[in-house]
Amino acid sequence: MSRAQETILTNICLIEDLENERVVMQYRSPERNHWSGYAFPGGHIEKGESLHDAVVREILEETGLTIHHPKLVGVKNWHTDEGIRYIVFCYKATEFSGQIHSTEEGEISWVDKDALPKLDLAYDMLELLRMMEDEELSEYYYHERIEDGWRKSMY
Repeated sequence: MSRAQETILTNICLIEDLENERVVMQYRSPERNHWSGYAFPGGHIEKGESLHDAVVREILEETGLTIHHPKLVGVKNWHTDEGIRYIVFCYKATEFSGQIHSTEEGEISWVDKDALPKLDLAYDMLELLRMMEDEELSEYYYHERIEDGWRKSMY
C-alpha cells in the first residue's frame, strides 16, 4: 500500500517591522479569492523549489520586499473536499529590504499590529497569527467540515 498522497504546498509569511510594531498585510478581494480579506502574503511552492526559496520568491513577487532569514514557525493543513492534503508553511520574517507595492494578487500595506482585530481579515487569520507567534504551538489542523465551518485543533 502506497503512503503517497496528492498534496498542495503553499506558504505565507508574517513580515514584521519590530521597530514600528506593524506588519505587512495583503487585501484579497472577494471577487478574485475564495479566501478573501486581509491576510499575510504568500503563495504556491513550485516543483523542484525549496521551501525557503519559495517563500522568499513569493514575498518578493507579491510585496516588493526581499525577506532575509525567514523562520518557519508553523504549519496549517487540511484535506480538500477532493481528498487532497493542503499544506501552508507559515513563516515569520523581521529582516527585509525594498519597498512594498501591490500586485494583481492584492493590495499590500503596512498595518499597525494592534489594529489587526479591527480589519476585515481572511478566515481564521487571528487564530493563525496566535499559532505563528506562540512558541508552544506549531500546527493548525482542520479536521473536517462541520455545519458552521471546520472542526479545528492547534498543537
